[in-house]
Amino acid sequence: MARDDFMQWKHIGLRERLRIRIQITPVRKATFLPALSVLVIIAAISACDVQRRQSDAELGLNAQQSAGRKIYDSRCERCHEAYSTRGKKGPGLKGMFQHKYLSLSGLPANDERVTDIIRLGRNEMPGYSQTLNSQDIQDLLAYLHTL
Repeated sequence: MARDDFMQWKHIGLRERLRIRIQITPVRKATFLPALSVLVIIAAISACDVQRRQSDAELGLNAQQSAGRKIYDSRCERCHEAYSTRGKKGPGLKGMFQHKYLSLSGLPANDERVTDIIRLGRNEMPGYSQTLNSQDIQDLLAYLHTL
């Protein structure tokens, strides 16, 4: 670059320099947008945690745990992820009994506290004391321990 060219460049403001550098020609735009679309689609697909649902036998669940899974499917699944720590409306339940405390409430992660939460509810979670009996809750706890 000749000195005169440099002096001209020096007097162009930052905004103009950036505009010059990021101009996208029609040819570049024609190849850039489809490539970007493909990358976005690939990212969206890989972000999905789509897995085939395993059967109770594949998971090695006993009769009580299978009964608890059915209760989970009908009452809990719409707000909680069973096999993930990511939540939907409520927290993910994977490994909940492997921690000393429950993720959102900070309460001890034990059967007594989880039973209280199931019966009485907490924050946005409804209580199920009117719809689940003691055996249902025991079955649900047995299933939650498998996560």
